[in-house]
Amino acid sequence: MSNPFVHLELSTSDTARAKEFYAGLFGWEFTDNDMGDMIYSTFKPSSGPGGGIFSMAVMPTFWLAYVGVEDIHASTEKAVALGATVHKGPMEIPHIEWMTILADPTGATIALFQSAQPM
Repeated sequence: MSNPFVHLELSTSDTARAKEFYAGLFGWEFTDNDMGDMIYSTFKPSSGPGGGIFSMAVMPTFWLAYVGVEDIHASTEKAVALGATVHKGPMEIPHIEWMTILADPTGATIALFQSAQPM
């Protein structure tokens, strides 16, 4: 079985404008979650993976795709063995997920996602 995309995430300098745009274009509804140092707004379309939108002063604007994995540590090691460069992780988001952000051998950024709940 191949691994699916499970989460999509937008880092943006203007969350209100982004939420208005995507709600108008795709009909997405957002739930704001206070993460302490930021508001993380989640969305879940009627089909396909959901995601989140956030803003942090040090982050550029970009979309990041997450691929689901069973074992974040083994998958991160395998990615490195295949030529990836790890940017961040594996790191835990308590009670939600484990994640690794990496660059594939061509330089494209992608993230690995292991849910705190079994896949």
